[in-house]
Amino acid sequence: MRDRLADCARQLGLDVHVRRLTASTRTVKDAAVAVGCEEAEIAKSIVFVADGDPVVCVASGRHRIDPDKLAEALDVAEVRQAAADEVRAATGFAIGGVPPFGHDLPILFDESLLEHERVWAAAGDPHSLFEVDPRELCRCVQGRVVSVGV
Repeated sequence: MRDRLADCARQLGLDVHVRRLTASTRTVKDAAVAVGCEEAEIAKSIVFVADGDPVVCVASGRHRIDPDKLAEALDVAEVRQAAADEVRAATGFAIGGVPPFGHDLPILFDESLLEHERVWAAAGDPHSLFEVDPRELCRCVQGRVVSVGV
């Protein structure tokens, strides 16, 4: 999995080093403790279904994502968080390990992540993370910067 993510990152023009950790990184709190950063520096990738189509919201671990803000940004009637089976079907990854790339889904990028020099994102499983400049990540995934927090 790590090789797949590293290859995909290189194709996007990102140079990332995936860290495999013994501790779980499935939750924001777990991930922040594992790498010694603030929860706001965790870039969580959450899959939503917007009028029937999956999208990924890459958001700061500091706050919850407001589906109404996503609906407004996407100009759709309904947005809901995807179920576990929908996440795997749409991305090929399980909840807790969804990276911000490696799937061909539209990306909404939380503007508050851009406040940080570096952020940590999931690398395909609940024990792997990579560190990256959020501006570079957003540019490489062609993320649409929006306000998503509650």
